[in-house]
Amino acid sequence: MKANPQLQNFIEPYSEEIKHLTIWLREFITSLVPETNELIWDNYNAVAIAYSKSEKLKDAFCHIALYSKHLNFGFNRGSELTSSKIKLEGKGKLIRHLKVSSNEDFPIDEIKKMILEAVMVSEKRNPNLLNFNNHPKSIVMSISEKKIRPKK
Repeated sequence: MKANPQLQNFIEPYSEEIKHLTIWLREFITSLVPETNELIWDNYNAVAIAYSKSEKLKDAFCHIALYSKHLNFGFNRGSELTSSKIKLEGKGKLIRHLKVSSNEDFPIDEIKKMILEAVMVSEKRNPNLLNFNNHPKSIVMSISEKKIRPKK
């Protein structure tokens, strides 16, 4: 799936490392789950990108959130995942994440298993996702007027 052209503008203020990591993770997710939609929010304090087989955040299985010095790779229902050997962070009811500062330290094999389980959790919650059409989109969901962005 081709990225929404606005995504490049949204990530432009970030360091080269964060931009590279964002694109690398995006390609990792979309190659593993090619039928996923990409839902993008250019929020006040972060750029957030969720991956969902529908166009709804409630069906998202994972996400990326960009911050000035790292990004979070998260699972929208991470507290429900059972196959993880990785200690995810987060104290909320559902969302769990892993701080990522380089692709060299990223546990690809374990995260693949977790993504596939997260997709199954999402499909179990919404069985209509099993019949998802095969036309994935990269969609800008909202753009905040005021933003905190890193200084280069």
